[in-house]
Amino acid sequence: MTVSFAQIQERSPNVFEEGCSTRVILDHIMSKWGVLVLACLSEGTRRWGALRREVDGISEKMLASTLRKLVDDGLVHREAFPTVPPHVEYNLTPLGLDLMERMLPLVAWVADNADGMLGRGDTGQ
Repeated sequence: MTVSFAQIQERSPNVFEEGCSTRVILDHIMSKWGVLVLACLSEGTRRWGALRREVDGISEKMLASTLRKLVDDGLVHREAFPTVPPHVEYNLTPLGLDLMERMLPLVAWVADNADGMLGRGDTGQ
């Protein structure tokens, strides 16, 4: 699936302009925490504590905020079980799964190239 930015703009005039909903969604899914939470959930259903451990460095406040946005955007499903203590699970919706099918190759590319781009790659010695 190859598409150019010009083709996207031709199909949807004013897309990605200031105030456009596309900018809001890009901010949610392409933020550092959004990408990492979505990538974690691409491996399957997670509870709060597991997400907190697996998304290294995220604060509780940022995890809550990120999950709230992704749930509101329809990418993540939140299910609360009526137990004591509370038991909440998160997983990707069909829309979230579709997104991650497209986003994971980008995540893999970043993993493969980040060190070299920042001058920390293998020097061949």
